[in-house]
Amino acid sequence: MLGVVGESGSGKSVTMMSLLGLLPSPPADVHSGTVTFDGKDLLKVDPETLRTIRGRKIGFIFQDPMTSLNPVFNVGYQIMEPLRVHMGMDKKAAEARAQELLELVGIPDAKRRLKDYPHQFSGGMRQRVMIAIALACDPQVLIADEPTTALDVTIQAQILELMKDLRQKLGMAVIWITHDLGVIAGIADRVMVMYGGQIVEHAPVKELFRNPKHPYTKALLKTVPSVRGARVRRLTTIEGQPPILGAQPTSCPFRDRCSEPLTVCASKNPPRYEVGNGHDVACFHADALETAHAG
Repeated sequence: MLGVVGESGSGKSVTMMSLLGLLPSPPADVHSGTVTFDGKDLLKVDPETLRTIRGRKIGFIFQDPMTSLNPVFNVGYQIMEPLRVHMGMDKKAAEARAQELLELVGIPDAKRRLKDYPHQFSGGMRQRVMIAIALACDPQVLIADEPTTALDVTIQAQILELMKDLRQKLGMAVIWITHDLGVIAGIADRVMVMYGGQIVEHAPVKELFRNPKHPYTKALLKTVPSVRGARVRRLTTIEGQPPILGAQPTSCPFRDRCSEPLTVCASKNPPRYEVGNGHDVACFHADALETAHAG
C-alpha cells in the first residue's frame, strides 16, 4: 500500500486522476511522462482500451460518496453496472455478486439494501457502497482518494480496518491519498509526500517517520498532535501559503515557507536525491549531505 500525503492543493488527486484519464481535456493536459500498467502506457492507449482497464483492472474510490453515487439509481444497479459492462454477467449473476460485495464491505441485510437509494444510507455506509463498486471487478490496483475525510473517527477506523482486511483477502495493491499522516502511519507500506504538484520525498513508512529529510515533511510531522510525555507539546503550523500551480517551477516550490533555505533554492528546482535504501528527497540539503558522506 502506497500512501500519498500533502496538504490541500498539493496535486494528489489531480495526479492520480490523470493516471486514468479522468481529467477533462481541455483544460487538463499531460505534457510528458509515462503511466506503465500491465505492459502498456496508459497515456498512449486508445479511449476504448483505457475504458476496459478503468474499473476492471484499476478501481477508483472518489472523495465524496454523496456526489459520486447517482441519486436516481438504487445502489444495486450502480454496483451491477461494472459487473455487466466489464465482466459480461447477466442480471441474475450480477445481482448475486452485488449482494456478496455489500456483505464483503460489512453492510447488513445486503439483499434488501440493494434496492435502496444513496440518500437512504449514512455517510459511512455510502462509503462502503463506493468501496463495493470499486472492488466489483476484482481490480489489481485500487486508488482511494481521501475516502475517510468526511467521516467521524469511529467510522474512519472501521473503513481503515476494512481496507486492510480486503487488501489481504484480495491481494491487490492500494494507493491511498490523504492529508492525514496518522492514517498513513497505520495503513501504508511506502509514502510519497507531495508539495507544489511534485513529489518531494518518497520512503518506506517507518523510515519516513523515523528519519524525515525534506523540510516540508519535517514541518508536517510537527503539526501532528502527540500525547507522549508528561506535557502535551504545543501544535506548530506551517507559515505561508502553498504555491499556485500552473507554471513550471524555476525555484524550490517550498522555498518561501522553508525554515532553512539555501541560496541555490531561489534559482533551481531541486531534483530528487537518493539518501538511503528506497528513500529519496527533492532537497538541496540532501545533496549537501550526500556530498559530505562521499567526501
